[in-house]
Amino acid sequence: MDMTSTVSRRLFLQQAGALTSAGLGAGYATALNLAAMGSASAQSAGDQKALVCVYLAGGNDSFNTVLPTDDLSWKNYAQTRTQQPESIVLPRDKVLALYPAVAYERTIALHPQLKQMQRLFNSERRLAVLANVGTLIEPLSKAQYVQKTRRVPPKLFSHNDQATTWQALGPEGASIGWGGRIADIVAGSNSSSLFTAISAAGNTVWLSGSSVRQYQLGLSGPVTYGYRVGSDGRPTLNSNVAADVLIRVAKRDNIGPFGADLSSVAARSISAEQTLRSALPSSADSRLGVDSEMNYISPVTGQTRVNPLARQLRVIARMLAARDTLGLKRQVFFVQAMGFDTHDGQMNRHAELLSSLDHAFNYFDETLGRLNMRDSVTTFTASDFGRTFTSNGDGTDHGWGGHHFIMGGAVKGGRVLGELPVLGTKNLSDNWFDSSPNQVFNGALLPTTSVEQYGAAMARWMGIADSQLSSVFPNIGNFSSSGIPSPFAA
Repeated sequence: MDMTSTVSRRLFLQQAGALTSAGLGAGYATALNLAAMGSASAQSAGDQKALVCVYLAGGNDSFNTVLPTDDLSWKNYAQTRTQQPESIVLPRDKVLALYPAVAYERTIALHPQLKQMQRLFNSERRLAVLANVGTLIEPLSKAQYVQKTRRVPPKLFSHNDQATTWQALGPEGASIGWGGRIADIVAGSNSSSLFTAISAAGNTVWLSGSSVRQYQLGLSGPVTYGYRVGSDGRPTLNSNVAADVLIRVAKRDNIGPFGADLSSVAARSISAEQTLRSALPSSADSRLGVDSEMNYISPVTGQTRVNPLARQLRVIARMLAARDTLGLKRQVFFVQAMGFDTHDGQMNRHAELLSSLDHAFNYFDETLGRLNMRDSVTTFTASDFGRTFTSNGDGTDHGWGGHHFIMGGAVKGGRVLGELPVLGTKNLSDNWFDSSPNQVFNGALLPTTSVEQYGAAMARWMGIADSQLSSVFPNIGNFSSSGIPSPFAA
């Protein structure tokens, strides 16, 4: 679907007014262009689609997540990752074999804690793997990287900068994310742009748009802003003095741009909370699962633990269940799992992290099934970067490219997309990997698919035309359109 059909004049004017009051200056024209594209899609989206970004904060170790198991790859993996005082090599007889739906030239497996994701890949065919994706400005070979003949993303291997580059296509300081840009374009499909971009993990640059503002949900639903629901079911002011002052300021006239912005935020938050409280299904709704479904068994301690990621996905499921009531056709969501910066204690820490990820994906897939929404929701992973192939003793350090998961009923599941890297062995003198065309210093992966290609596949599925992709992904023209790996069924 080309998102350029019917224009919603009302939404366009609302967005233009919001941009004027925000005083965006030089960015105003660009923001208006995105707002116009979004407005042009109003009433034109006959179906419903949503993207859910699952961000693995800290940099997931892809080498112990998706593993090539052919003899040479495994030999080089075991040799490189066996280092004192603790090996970080997974037992070969414990990894979980994947059986792709179409013939693949190499054997491949998942971490032992990804049992449900193995099932979603092998049996259900609702999960795909995208190999070796990372931040790039333009296609880059190892020789070009070494000889510095092509541009390289700035500030590689830095958490803050690479997390921002993954989410906003620029180092720390970039303020508009590609999830937010998608929201700018598709917001016109919704009765209100207010619930187009939603985070269950606090403020995130990925959802920051030029015209659409992200809405933050708490784990229990809408966050109260200065109001509470009284015993009679009506909203009344809290005793919180700061909130009371902000709301009173919001009602005053002639308070200048800063006061007007406070007024807008306060009014928006209060209105959103009231709307959502009446629209969201109860957390006790059987389709959302019982509280015990938020728990998983720790592979390290054997104890039952509450899964924060599953709880975030549960409130996203509640929001999805309300989309007909709210008149929503296109949405983008953000959730986050913390703790993937595994410099030490990796074997236990990574097993715990992947066990919770596996549990959360399975919970969300089952919940979407109960809501009859599997085909209209695509869930995908992102992270700061992959990690080094070499070990620092009992962990790994900051890398570059990494492997990611894409789940949904519209996904061509059971497939490995992109290029699975060649795993080599390090040079004894300098920790480079001359035996691999895909590995650089310390065995970090040189990406073969860019974040922008990855995101463009998602944007296309959401209905964004190829002519609009450069408005979302400024470097997409540097990559062949045929090189954008599509995880979606025709």
